[in-house]
Amino acid sequence: MDSIVITGGRRIEGELPVSGAKNGALPAFAATLLCPGTFRFSNVPDLRDVQTIISLLREFGSEISAVEDGVYTLESSGINHVVAPYDMVRTMRASVLVLGPLLARNGQAKISLPGGCAIGERPINFHLKGLEAMGAEIALEHGYVSAKAPDGLRGAKIIFDTVTVTGTENLMMAAAAATGDTVLENAAREPEIIFLADLLNRMGGDVQGAGTDRIQIKGGRKLHAAEMEIIPDRIETGTFMAAAAITGGHLKITSCNPADCEAFTQKLRECGCSISEGENWIEVKGPRRPSPVDIETSPHPGFPTDMQAQMMAVLAIADGASIVTETIFENRYMHVAELRRMGADIKLKDKNAFIKGVESLSGADVMATDLRASASLVIAGLAAKGITRLGRVYHLDRGYQHIEKKLALVGADIKRVRER
Repeated sequence: MDSIVITGGRRIEGELPVSGAKNGALPAFAATLLCPGTFRFSNVPDLRDVQTIISLLREFGSEISAVEDGVYTLESSGINHVVAPYDMVRTMRASVLVLGPLLARNGQAKISLPGGCAIGERPINFHLKGLEAMGAEIALEHGYVSAKAPDGLRGAKIIFDTVTVTGTENLMMAAAAATGDTVLENAAREPEIIFLADLLNRMGGDVQGAGTDRIQIKGGRKLHAAEMEIIPDRIETGTFMAAAAITGGHLKITSCNPADCEAFTQKLRECGCSISEGENWIEVKGPRRPSPVDIETSPHPGFPTDMQAQMMAVLAIADGASIVTETIFENRYMHVAELRRMGADIKLKDKNAFIKGVESLSGADVMATDLRASASLVIAGLAAKGITRLGRVYHLDRGYQHIEKKLALVGADIKRVRER
């Protein structure tokens, strides 16, 4: 099993490109199940989650080829299987995204209840209620969701009780292949939603309102294959920004979309970072020591829950006290115990983390508990005195493309080692 070993205290300086977004690639790959044809995607990140969904699509009969680095073709004409087994989906929550497209195209689907990071309940009942409103028959049996729509799916008005990104995406895809019109109220507004809508429209669909809380989909249109470039990963962008902030570094981040990072950029400016932006780049100069700020996570365009852990690492060495409030996932403070091992002064109460900044962190052996927690420990290790050894880095590999290689290019003393 691999570990990441970091000797901290080095200033991050230089230029880094951002990879394609995991949360853009996964629904895009799932959307290929909607119709036959050859799709082509570029800027696809080299991630464990991407390989997982490729294996899953091949299980259904898709033919997938890597044309060159970051470019894949997906031939979806031969879909002949509608069961997503447990072994395929147990490690990735986003596997549920195949449910809507499979059901819409084939009239049936059987999906194992998905796994992924243990950061909270993230129930899929919103997906299932929406599909039932569209005429599907849903049954839960032996750990599987069995869905049937022998007469096809039909449009419906669906109001989400809680904002859900994957729920919005799943029902958008299903609605694009349904008959009649669908309206999604209280829909997610993330950039990845807009990207998926653009893809569906390029496939011949009619999706309007993406990026707002009301999305309208006109069904009954003949869909076809399309080509698309995966959008930049805003969470990787934010993680690199945090690396510059915590080390007092100077980093130019390229191939990104600054507009997708506004909430995080604002908080880093409050921390004392100097930040400038261009059309597709962000430049961050970190302060000698960050100033404290308070943060509350919320759905886009609010502060993203996927950046909460990384920001907490920065605030752990701030010159004062900060409060972080996590409103999205109830178990997303598992990194706190590991940050404490590195000398952070953090106390938890209900949804709040009370952080008293310390002068410096110290290197320690720590363990990744989920994807973004692992990133926060890398960030902390960059600034810590001594050596930090991060275990269970398979979590990190799910969402960051060769992060240790990228950070090493801009001055970090970081390497991946194979443990016996």
